[in-house]
Amino acid sequence: MFEAPQKAEPSVSKGLWFGIVVLVVLGAAGGYFFMRSKDAAVRQTPASAVAAPKGDADPVRDLKIQRTTMDKNRNGTSSVWIVTIENKSAGYGYSKIQYETTYVGADGQLLMTNKGTLPDAFGPGEQKNCTVNDPLYPAGTARYMMKITAATAQ
Repeated sequence: MFEAPQKAEPSVSKGLWFGIVVLVVLGAAGGYFFMRSKDAAVRQTPASAVAAPKGDADPVRDLKIQRTTMDKNRNGTSSVWIVTIENKSAGYGYSKIQYETTYVGADGQLLMTNKGTLPDAFGPGEQKNCTVNDPLYPAGTARYMMKITAATAQ
């Protein structure tokens, strides 16, 4: 009637089998992702290595101004531009990028046009921010714009 309760001993075999199953699943998942990454690298390498430029270089088409921000310097006499430019070409890089800034008054009258050259070079598919200083900021400016006019293909 008063027997000592029996202690339930954990089954070592169940824990062992569970550990083995977890290791096998992790090993299979690791092997799958390893093989898949090797296949992706093999597929990408020939395409990028053989990518030859098609057609002539066209910097006005390939170099796109993504964003421009213009502000005046401390004195309010010159313009400071921050420009984000992207080279959409997959085969050509560009340097000595020539630009033109235009300032227009509230009445639509052209106030001033400045031209300059960016010191940065852009490789194929590259995007960068550049800072450009225009010599003068005309009084009465209501609108302003910047465009790429030419560049040297590399």
